[in-house]
Amino acid sequence: MSASPFILGASYRTSPVALRDALFTEDQETLGVLARLRTAGLQQAMWLATCDRVELWAADAVPAGAADRAVRVLAGTLGMACAELSARLYCHLGDDATRHAFAVAASLDSHLLGEPFVLGQVKAAFRLAEGAGTIGPELAVLMQAAFAAAKRVRTETRIAERPTSIASAAIQAVRELHGDLAACRGMVTGLGDMGLFLAEQFRGAGLGAVTIIATAERRAVAAAARLGCHFAPMAALEETLVASDVVIGAAGLGHALFCPDLVGTVLRRRRRRPIFLIDVAVPPDVDTAVQSLDDAFVYTLDDLERVALQGRQQRETEATAAWSVLDDAFAGFLRTRAARAAVPTVVALRRHFESVRDDLLAERTALDAAESTRLLVNRLLHRPSARLRDLAGDDSSAGIAERQSMERAMRHLFDLEDSVTTPRPPEETES
Repeated sequence: MSASPFILGASYRTSPVALRDALFTEDQETLGVLARLRTAGLQQAMWLATCDRVELWAADAVPAGAADRAVRVLAGTLGMACAELSARLYCHLGDDATRHAFAVAASLDSHLLGEPFVLGQVKAAFRLAEGAGTIGPELAVLMQAAFAAAKRVRTETRIAERPTSIASAAIQAVRELHGDLAACRGMVTGLGDMGLFLAEQFRGAGLGAVTIIATAERRAVAAAARLGCHFAPMAALEETLVASDVVIGAAGLGHALFCPDLVGTVLRRRRRRPIFLIDVAVPPDVDTAVQSLDDAFVYTLDDLERVALQGRQQRETEATAAWSVLDDAFAGFLRTRAARAAVPTVVALRRHFESVRDDLLAERTALDAAESTRLLVNRLLHRPSARLRDLAGDDSSAGIAERQSMERAMRHLFDLEDSVTTPRPPEETES
């Protein structure tokens, strides 16, 4: 029995940061997760752990049962009850899982459509699982199709331009406020993908120094090293804010990190030097009331998109185009998969026909073409005709339904839809 895909996970859309942090793993830990899943019977599995989502991409002959086993493994690792963890995770099965995989790889399920990090993260997760020996044939086919769909979305639409355009808009706005970026300092709260992307873009544009503040210290230190930034614990939030001219909020902890009281105090300590706050967190890191403070300039993704993309209509047009390309890629994948699934039956049918022909030639060597083809047709139709006659004698509802289904299939396969008469069954004798 072939395996069918399923995806089990938690993302910024559905789960709090605390759960995603608990599920997050570095590469060595990921190998341990894959080993435990394989021990539990999941032979095809890939673990995608990013700042905004943690997902198990897998394939199994009984995907729902395999998903239950995976939940037990993860619950045991976290020390949680299976029912509690299962209620906090989403599970996509079969074609829903395939379409979700396509959307994730194409950055259409990201906080910001088209963001550039996630495809690289998916490819890295695939390589890690491939090295661990947990990529089987069905999962490999799914991954290659997802990569191809992502490439189509990025090349056939302008969706990939959006994150860069938004970052450029943010950088330009900061330059207009502060002037030379090299003389400015910045901070990032949390480890959301969009926040880290903006930090990377600001560093590339010349921002003097950036500090990452997050509750997950181990991950924050690794991210800071990769981006050439500093790390500070959450306890240092106020002191770091005092020294920061640019703030990127990407924690999404469920409560505002930057409230009017804190920002007002910091502005007084900064002698009213303005602060530019970019809030890309879900839920927001910046209290909306902060916008009322003089010298605090708050921008959300929507604000930056209006600057970069001239309004919602262009954003929706790009998103619609991207989803159209993805849906076309998804439909093409389903057609290819269906055609591939039919190959064994077609091969078996051809072998059967060839076997009947070979047997006839071995038995009858002195027949003319007309007689040979008549006998060949009779032999090829013998079993289907006998089966139909047997079903015709079964008056049960199941028998009638099976006969009608078989008749429809034969008419469709042999292009008999236009037949208006019922031909006499072929004679069974060969002489």
